[in-house]
Amino acid sequence: MALPGGGAEEPEPHRDSDRLLQLCNPNIAALKEDILYHFGLSTSSHDLPAMFGDVKFVCVGGSPSRMSAFIKYVASELGLGRPGEDYPNICVGTDRYAMFKAGPVLSVSHGMGIPSIAIMLHELLKLLYHARCSGVTAIRIGTSGGIGLEPGSVVITRQAVDACFKPEFEQLVLGRRVVRGTDLDARLVRELAQCSADLDEFPTVVGNTMCTLDFYEGQGRLDGALCSYTEQDKQEYLRAAHTAGVRNIEMESSVFAAMCSACGLPAAVVCVTLLDRLRGDQICAPHDVLAEYQQRPQRLVGHFIKKSLAGAAVPASRRRCQ
Repeated sequence: MALPGGGAEEPEPHRDSDRLLQLCNPNIAALKEDILYHFGLSTSSHDLPAMFGDVKFVCVGGSPSRMSAFIKYVASELGLGRPGEDYPNICVGTDRYAMFKAGPVLSVSHGMGIPSIAIMLHELLKLLYHARCSGVTAIRIGTSGGIGLEPGSVVITRQAVDACFKPEFEQLVLGRRVVRGTDLDARLVRELAQCSADLDEFPTVVGNTMCTLDFYEGQGRLDGALCSYTEQDKQEYLRAAHTAGVRNIEMESSVFAAMCSACGLPAAVVCVTLLDRLRGDQICAPHDVLAEYQQRPQRLVGHFIKKSLAGAAVPASRRRCQ
């Protein structure tokens, strides 16, 4: 597999397992009650520290069924609960998002696109804050379109970039343009890449991920209801993206990276590619093949969590001597 490389090694960011998550909003502290409306939770009606205070890993993905399957998988990997045990949806009081928990792992669906995941992230970050969680790692697992990769390849995102290949997320706030950076945690990238090498089950690369506002025109597809460009235009654009280091395209990574970074939450994005966009626009693989592809990020992240927890169980003095 391809590991991030070249040049001098970057200094490792300090990851304090006791550090509490911080919000970038002083107004929250003044609220008598904070209603997490789209989760169906509240600081008054729920004991958030008791429910979520032990969370160390938050994994998010678009589909409720995929995140339900992930929590069952990771619970089995960690030896939690009973084989085949069902994990109830914590957000059963709403139909917007689904949330599942097994031990220190929280699995949350975010829907499709930047607006949907942004709403979820605002409430997720507040939930972690109110629960007084510390040392949390966030990982988005999902699907994507590859650029110059065989279908089924897994991409660990180095940077999330916009449709102009810039590592930034732009939003209008009170009519003004606000731009936030989209770098992801460099140490997490290296650790996840090493985990994939440990598994040695599927091709994995580290590269940039382009985050778009649309599945069709925004990604240069020729098969949408609207199309004002040619196959040659599309190929030139995608090849320019590849030259800029982009290896896959999806619709959530930029705001995920920006919001997690703003709150000091180490974050990573791990997506499998369902097709090579240089070869076509439609996903034509059989259902069983696609189902196996979608399990690959889950297996990688599950291995990472298991390895991280095993490492945390070893005293720091012994880890230094190994």
